[in-house]
Amino acid sequence: MNRSLDVSRRHFLRTGAVSTAITMSGWLGDLARAVPETRSKSQRACILLWMNGGPSQMDTWDPKPGHANGGPIKAIDTKVPGIRISEHFPRLADRADKLAIVRGMSTKEADHGRGSYLLRTGRVPGGPIHYPSVGSFVGKELDQPDAELPCFVSIAPFRFLSPEAYGPGFLGPRYAPLVVGENALDGQNRNGDKDIAQLLKVQDLDLPKGISDTRGLARADFRDGLDSDFLTDHPGSVGEGHRTAYRRANTLMRSSSVKAFDLTEESHVLRDKYGRNLFGQGCLLARRLVERGVPFVEVTLSSAPGVNNGIGWDTHGENFDSVKRLCSVLDPAWAALMDDLSDRGLLETTTIIWMGEFGRTPKINPQRGRDHWANSWSTVLAGGGIKGGQTIGKTSDDGMEVKDRPVNVPDLLATVCKAVGIDPTKQNDSMIGRPIRLVEPTAVPMKEVLS
Repeated sequence: MNRSLDVSRRHFLRTGAVSTAITMSGWLGDLARAVPETRSKSQRACILLWMNGGPSQMDTWDPKPGHANGGPIKAIDTKVPGIRISEHFPRLADRADKLAIVRGMSTKEADHGRGSYLLRTGRVPGGPIHYPSVGSFVGKELDQPDAELPCFVSIAPFRFLSPEAYGPGFLGPRYAPLVVGENALDGQNRNGDKDIAQLLKVQDLDLPKGISDTRGLARADFRDGLDSDFLTDHPGSVGEGHRTAYRRANTLMRSSSVKAFDLTEESHVLRDKYGRNLFGQGCLLARRLVERGVPFVEVTLSSAPGVNNGIGWDTHGENFDSVKRLCSVLDPAWAALMDDLSDRGLLETTTIIWMGEFGRTPKINPQRGRDHWANSWSTVLAGGGIKGGQTIGKTSDDGMEVKDRPVNVPDLLATVCKAVGIDPTKQNDSMIGRPIRLVEPTAVPMKEVLS
């Protein structure tokens, strides 16, 4: 290449901030001034409360008191006559009118990796196509083109069991989650609440030491110009996806919206209500994010004080003590989340999903634990688009089988789509050009759950 031409080209890209204002600088300047700090009251959002490891349905939503399989867990009355749930959920019992408890879940995947992939994508793993997670495909459909914050944020995930279950699949990097607090465990934060608040901030947003904002912006413009030249010669969705993801990352670096991740802006009273632990503060962060227009946020509960293995609900041994500790974190945080959303007028437009990759065996093993079980277990839906105050499906007295209204994963995810105002039959093109529906064609939404 002619050196003088190369230098001229580079000089143009460095100094052409005016001509490239429609690219990076447009995102970093005008967009920040134009986007409101809070979302429209009609804008839909979804929060997934992910229970890593597979929670026991018998000790949470489908107790069997009096049966040998029920163990020592007592059932308590709720705000809804006839619906009884675990004694570990006193606050949620008072809010049962907002919950649709799906007791008839039935799948065939009782392996952590395969079960996580199935529940989070709606597909069985295997084959050449990498399917997007529910956060990616719902986030994509609800995304706003001028948004500063990403469309999918994952809080405190523990992804090693099934990394692809958390990714955007064929949708590409633009719809990958922004991850905060990955692999963090409760009980390992020496400075307690201060450590947790720091963990839940977006890391590495600051420019390198010695680089001014002006110089950083010039570098971003320079890179964007190079990306544009490359895509002119090599067009394609992968390259375009990378450029879009990079632009949005740079937007976030310079956006006032990043303050959403600063939990210290909230009152001590409210933070106490959620619980001064990783999951509780993660739920508070989820509220702050959906309030600012993030359409999909997931918060993982994979540990609790005294249960710090990262897959806390995988209770092969000492199930009852572990479940009690985990529920003591879950119950106040989830109740506070619903109250907080309601107080701000956001609960009617924010759908909440509670689920893990499968359930636990009704029979108790010799270690006072419960093993993997996919035949008959529970998930819960609440909030926007959901008709609460009901149970869907019924298991046998011993919990070993679904006796009424079985629900599979495609049906569950199709229901979620309908609840947030998305057509589950909509198609996206995969990386091999094949059109693929958001949810399997066989899926039938649970009409009785939808409001």
